[in-house]
Amino acid sequence: MSKVRGIAKNMGFLFISQIIIYVIGFFITMSTARYLGAEGFGIISLALSITGIFGIVVDMGLGTLMIRELARDKSFRDKYISNVALMRLFLSFLMLSILILTVNLIGYSSLVKDVIYIISLYVVIGAFVGVFTSVFQSYEKMDYLSSVNIINSFLMLIGVILGICYRLDILYFASVYLISNTLTLIFTIVLYLWKFSFPTFEVNFDFWKPTLKEALPYGLAGIFVTVYYSIDSVMLSIMVNNETVGWYNAAYKLIFVFLSLYSVFTIAIFPVMSRFYENSKESLKYTYERSFKYLLIISLPIALTVTLLANKIILIIYGSNFFPSIIALQILIWTIIFMFINGLSGILLGSINRQLVVTKITGFSVILNVTLNLLLIPTFSYIGASVATVFTELVSVPIIV
Repeated sequence: MSKVRGIAKNMGFLFISQIIIYVIGFFITMSTARYLGAEGFGIISLALSITGIFGIVVDMGLGTLMIRELARDKSFRDKYISNVALMRLFLSFLMLSILILTVNLIGYSSLVKDVIYIISLYVVIGAFVGVFTSVFQSYEKMDYLSSVNIINSFLMLIGVILGICYRLDILYFASVYLISNTLTLIFTIVLYLWKFSFPTFEVNFDFWKPTLKEALPYGLAGIFVTVYYSIDSVMLSIMVNNETVGWYNAAYKLIFVFLSLYSVFTIAIFPVMSRFYENSKESLKYTYERSFKYLLIISLPIALTVTLLANKIILIIYGSNFFPSIIALQILIWTIIFMFINGLSGILLGSINRQLVVTKITGFSVILNVTLNLLLIPTFSYIGASVATVFTELVSVPIIV
């Protein structure tokens, strides 16, 4: 019963913080899209997508592995912090080199490249924030994690408001991401030192190889997931234009509001399921079955309601310039049903050390999604990308469940 109360408490902290974050995020997205227009919003969305794909190289599954291992044995905390932070430093240089080469090969304009470079530094800083938030999550200190996320959201909000008031350009809006994450990193370090202790640096290069090997399936799964979520924006920018990316992402951002609500649950449940695998298989089975049922009950009404009200939702939030986003939202909203189910099954497999299975399934999904985008985008543009996303999730359900 104490475990149930612990999960409920953590979910309560996360849920309240996520409501705050979503309200702030809603204003940020709406204001940024209205101020920058479809093309400017499309460039920011493209930069977030392409840096998100390459940013997984910096993490390489180390964050998830830290959570799992520290949830089981807290004595390795300082060892993981020291070595993971140093590994991420080297991986950051690798990521930035590959990103710069790729962006130049694609041939984006100077403005688009500058925005991408600024956002890439935001991703790097975020990886180091993740070192400490992984510790918070493994200790199930979701109030600490919530504080970090709320601080970051407020900093973003202040930056966006200042940008709109002073009529600043798109490069400033890209810089808001970088500045907010840098200040958040400082706050996170201070919070960690206050609530825990100054970490003892235990750099051990012999620890790197087995750790990276163990984390690699999580990393590959992360790459596949990020490519899956982001590649459509990159392909639309290359095959159509940045304005279309803006229309598509206006709808996609709203989908991620619901996915983020679901992430509250997964953040709280992953360390618990990892422990249940070690201590109580029956509790693990019960947790999964109940979670499956409740996620299905929640997602179906959401999908139906948003489909019926998509017209009003888009016009109220973004304005008439984003009218093409309505049909994208009506299609994309149905992905949440399949994403909820597939995501829960992925969490289960990860908690029982079957992350390689998740990696293989996610890799298949990426190949299918990219193939469908190549076939559908030239003819149907962002509508084709929307259909490709829903169909891929649907096909993945019987494989992963």
